Amino acid sequence: MKKEWFFDRYCGHLMAALLEDGELTEFAAESEKQGDLVGNVYKGRVTNVLAGMQAAFVACGLERNCYLSTDETFTDYTKYDGSLKKQMPLRLKEGDEVIVQVTKPPRGNKGAKVTTKLSFVGKRLIYLPNTDFLGISRKITHEETREVLLKIAEKMRKSENEGFIVRTQAPYASKKVLATEAEYLKSLCEETLEKAKTAKVGDLLYRDSDLPVRVMRDSIGDDVASMTVGDRALYEKLVRLARLRGDLPAKKIVYCDGEKAMFRRFGIDKLLYEAVGPVVTVKGGGYLVVQQTEAMTVVDVNTGSYVGETSLEETAFAVNLAAAKEVARQVRLRNVGGIVVVDFIDMELPEHKQAVTDALMAALQRDKAKCKVLPMSELCLTEFTRKRIGSEVPSYFYKPCKHCESRGFIQADVFIVSRLRADIMDLFAEGYKAVIAELNAEIMQKILREGWLREEVNGVWKDKRVYMIPHKTYEDESFTVRGDNSGVLSLPDKAQILY
Repeated sequence: MKKEWFFDRYCGHLMAALLEDGELTEFAAESEKQGDLVGNVYKGRVTNVLAGMQAAFVACGLERNCYLSTDETFTDYTKYDGSLKKQMPLRLKEGDEVIVQVTKPPRGNKGAKVTTKLSFVGKRLIYLPNTDFLGISRKITHEETREVLLKIAEKMRKSENEGFIVRTQAPYASKKVLATEAEYLKSLCEETLEKAKTAKVGDLLYRDSDLPVRVMRDSIGDDVASMTVGDRALYEKLVRLARLRGDLPAKKIVYCDGEKAMFRRFGIDKLLYEAVGPVVTVKGGGYLVVQQTEAMTVVDVNTGSYVGETSLEETAFAVNLAAAKEVARQVRLRNVGGIVVVDFIDMELPEHKQAVTDALMAALQRDKAKCKVLPMSELCLTEFTRKRIGSEVPSYFYKPCKHCESRGFIQADVFIVSRLRADIMDLFAEGYKAVIAELNAEIMQKILREGWLREEVNGVWKDKRVYMIPHKTYEDESFTVRGDNSGVLSLPDKAQILY
């Protein structure tokens, strides 16, 4: 399988996309200003203790207070009634200061979930301070290798009050490399705790790596054919990191030097927009309708244009088999977390139901996030869970519609501006010296306020001109662009030059 990663940076955001044999399978985006909150360590203060829920809310300087469960604190457990486990009361009270780490990002109206059990992630190891635990990735299946790695991890522990989790990439590293990484992770922990002594409530004590570095750390190995980067500064950063680590040839990292937007040049923007919409076409016929709710993600499988040749049962079976593979790709691509319910087309034969379930499970094996699939019900409903990792991708493309009380969705601001940017770059690539863009007034003001295209104006567009005209009837996602080389422009008074 040919794996190709693509990285870019624009509009204040970092992007990463993965093509496997030309098929888009993963995408991630995050704000440079805020980053991904997961993994960040904050100094917080308990604002409310909910004894009945065995939880507390913690103010960490984020938009909403964070949720801290008893399970995520160092709390003793005691047995009763012979088998059940009863949690001891949360040993926190209102006003207590705590050091917490984000485990799940905010979602909807809910704040982030946090833990007091800190962890520091490396490429091959995870360091666990104040935790007497040794673990190893389930993907390392060779028993002898597992035993050797656990013995190495045990020797790296200075006391029983610390632990390690051995990651999938550990078997490919020497003892020296593992020991060096362990010491580095311990130093990160020590620096974080030392910083906490003088920090104020709400201060960020430790920030996890940005998106491209995390991808290189967690997802890129020898099986990657190439990494294409559309931003010069980001390219140089990744090359330096590759040379420092020595486990990825720097020659695999390629700078995409061109006048057109990289994601458009390789067709990734089109693939993305088609892939994360509410309706997704399945190869061979049929389609999926994907709906994400507060509680779960629901996928409805439909036959579409596929009518089969023999019987309704065989038609349903063929569409369901193809849909199972597409469902696995969709949850990975959208980074769906939590409960997923798939409404497959009705089938009667048990062997067909089992085959579709097996196909779904096999396709999910390629997902780095942990998934658990339950047997198909009599109604041909299949439930599975996927571990939530970071933010879900559709939030980059869509936002709640302001005209229908958030019941529907429209294109998100950043995605709109990325489309506008790509269209402007296309016109400049054609030889135009000036571009006139008519767009929604609110989007125009946001571009000016956020400075989303300032780097382009001061860099690759420095000898060009972009004029923006607010259009009073255009919806958020609507705009028009045209090039001009006349040298004499007649523009309305409300037109503004971009920066």
